[in-house]
Amino acid sequence: MTPPTSRTWSRRGTTPVIRVRGRSQRRFSIAALCCHKPGERSRLIYRPRRHTDHKSGGRKSFAWTEYRDLLIAAHQQLGGPIVLIWDNLNVHKDRRMRAFIDTHDWITAYHLPPYTPDLNPVEGIWSILRRTSQANTAFTNSDHLISRLRHGLRQIQYRSDIIDGCLTATGLTLTTPRLQTQ
Repeated sequence: MTPPTSRTWSRRGTTPVIRVRGRSQRRFSIAALCCHKPGERSRLIYRPRRHTDHKSGGRKSFAWTEYRDLLIAAHQQLGGPIVLIWDNLNVHKDRRMRAFIDTHDWITAYHLPPYTPDLNPVEGIWSILRRTSQANTAFTNSDHLISRLRHGLRQIQYRSDIIDGCLTATGLTLTTPRLQTQ
């Protein structure tokens, strides 16, 4: 990951140059859910994954089984039904994932229109993560990168106002159907 630069300095009249060593062949993925439940604080549930076999033709991203495990863990953590609003990642639309969702009544899935990252609150989380814990950092090794990622995500987890801001920035309304009194 090439480090994002938020600011730098140099002597007057000298252009600042930031040297970064060659790109690493290590690969990491993070899957995250921004969760909102009326009357409770918003939550961020995430899972990082280090890919060890991607050079030998192995998978370079999360498999549908890992998304399934994330959903099961979120269901247990949240203690209620889940309404997913997903982007159009091919794994989210995988037939096995659809079959898993169809067989569980506690999951309802909706897909965002194509090319609308502004409607995805997790994109706001990634932006904040890059501008805070990742900015101005040249990572010395993969352990340094993953520890900074975990630390940054943990800081966001404890700040439900940041998660609320990312949810609000989408412009989607957070309403639930009203229960009918009998």
